[in-house]
Amino acid sequence: MTKKRFRNEKYNTLPKIDKVFKAEAIDTETSKITIYGDIGESWWGEYITATDVENALKNITTSSVHVHVNSYGGDVFDGIAIYNQLKNHSAKIIMHIDGIAASAASIIAMAGDEIVMGLGSMLMIHEGSTFAWGTKTDIRKTLNALEGIDKSIADIYMGRYKGERNEIDTMIVNETWFTSNEAVEVGLADRVDEEQEVVENSDPEDFKNSVLQRFRQKHQKASNPEQFSTNENILIRLKRQA
Repeated sequence: MTKKRFRNEKYNTLPKIDKVFKAEAIDTETSKITIYGDIGESWWGEYITATDVENALKNITTSSVHVHVNSYGGDVFDGIAIYNQLKNHSAKIIMHIDGIAASAASIIAMAGDEIVMGLGSMLMIHEGSTFAWGTKTDIRKTLNALEGIDKSIADIYMGRYKGERNEIDTMIVNETWFTSNEAVEVGLADRVDEEQEVVENSDPEDFKNSVLQRFRQKHQKASNPEQFSTNENILIRLKRQA
C-alpha cells in the first residue's frame, strides 16, 4: 500500500504562517487575493485549496488581480491546479511574493503575468516528496510518480527561467533558494518591490537579506559618481587625480 502525499514535511519546523485567504475588490478595475499559509489538505492546521481559489476567481471580473503569497508550500497538485486557474483567468495576474514562496507556492507564483518580489522575500524550488509503504512494486510506482512530478514542475519553471533545462532540473534536485534579486536575475521574477516592508511572518534569513540589500544599495550610490551633483562629481575627480 502506498500513501502519496507530495508535500514538504521537513519545513514544518519553520515558523508557522497563519492562514489568510481572502479575495476583495480594490476598485472597479483591480482585485486582490491573499494566499498565506499551507497549500492543499494538511494534517497540521488550516490550509488553502485549489477549490478555494477556483471559487474566488469565479466572482472576479476586474481587469487585473494582485495575488499576494506567503507560503512554505504544500500539496503539489493543488499548487499546479491553482497555477492553471490563475493562468487561465482573463485578468492580468500580478503576483507579489510578500515573504516566502517555497515548494508548491513557488509553482503558484509562476502564474503571474508579472512577478514582484518583496524586499527580503525568497523563492525556493525542490523535488517532490512523499512517503511509501508496501511492496517493491508499490515503491517503484511512487518513484515513477515523483519523477513525473519533477518533470512537470520543471516545465512550469522553464516558462520563465532564462537558462537551460538541465540547469533547472539540477536546481530542483539541489533544493535551491533564491533571494529576491537572484530570482529576478534568473528570470523567475520580474522585479523587486523595494518599497515593501518584510512581512511579520518572514524567515529571519529574509530579514537579514533585506538589511544587507539596503546597505548594498547605499554603497552602490556612494561609489557611483553619477549619483552625485555636478560639484560633487568635480570634487571626486580632483581627488582621484591627486
